[in-house]
Amino acid sequence: MTEEINHPRRRFMGVAALTIAATQLGIGTARAQSGDDSGSRIPEIKAGTNTSFASIKAINAGVLNVGYAETGASDAPVAILLHGWPYDIHTYVDVAPLLAAAGYRVIVPYLRGYGTTRFLSDETSRNGQQSAIAADIIALMDALKIEKAVIAGCDWGARTANIIAALWPERCRAMVSVSGYLIGSREANKKPLPPKAELAWWYQFYFATERGREGYAQHRSEFARLIWQLASPKWTFDDATFNRSAAAFENPDHVDITIHNYRWRLSLADGEQKYDDLENRLAKFPVIGVPTITLEGDANGAPHPQPESYAKKFSGKYEHRLITGGIGHNLPQEAPQAFAQAVVDVDRF
Repeated sequence: MTEEINHPRRRFMGVAALTIAATQLGIGTARAQSGDDSGSRIPEIKAGTNTSFASIKAINAGVLNVGYAETGASDAPVAILLHGWPYDIHTYVDVAPLLAAAGYRVIVPYLRGYGTTRFLSDETSRNGQQSAIAADIIALMDALKIEKAVIAGCDWGARTANIIAALWPERCRAMVSVSGYLIGSREANKKPLPPKAELAWWYQFYFATERGREGYAQHRSEFARLIWQLASPKWTFDDATFNRSAAAFENPDHVDITIHNYRWRLSLADGEQKYDDLENRLAKFPVIGVPTITLEGDANGAPHPQPESYAKKFSGKYEHRLITGGIGHNLPQEAPQAFAQAVVDVDRF
């Protein structure tokens, strides 16, 4: 009981201290995009202010030894931040300290196939299907003895957050999802899209070929840079920013996980039988009942659904926010204040 009472106070005092410090430094504070000025406000921060995490930890969880960054008090309410492809934990390098200062324990794991995360056994299938990645995060929460957390993500990370909120709502306090509802179905993916939409998924078809696998293996850094540029056409990231994330793609399982993920979506590769029940449930596109804020950048160049197409997939307290200013697909790294604000706000719904 004491812990539950103290958590809101911790968050309030954390944001208050951060706001005072920002004011002393001459940094402005952002206005709530929901129009409600009564809640905690995250100070504005220039994207790229932070370049690294203090340390990377590791823990055995499920079939993986998971590498993860952690910041904030160990007894604080937890926020788990999930990256996508082809990105890494640096998606949240500016978000994490903001949330820690706001009173959260922040966990930012490398997904399977990225950074320091490794499979415990050479015999384990290098499986990139959506439910396997979500199960990894549940296993990580179990290993860290985290009963419940705010789950927030972008790209693959947003889909993973959606799945956890849908299938394990008891583990999800609230959710922030960039580009909304992203749960997929292989049956639905069999239906062709209009030509312009198919063009946007060009890399998925490339990865369906052995030429594509070999090309990605040989040129993964150049490939990722191209995706960054296409997905965030107005984001002027520098070489140092890109290279910090590109190092995560040297993981020995990265190519296998990436290729399997996209081939599995098109029914060109099998998943693991142990995930069949989860996938059958996901194929029904379950409604998500946990408090949710969805975000979209006004310059997202990657394939993404329109907000009106998924609004009814959220049955609990829900809000959508459009983040303006040339913000692309990697929204947390391009607009860290807006993303951190959404995490704080959704936890107060």
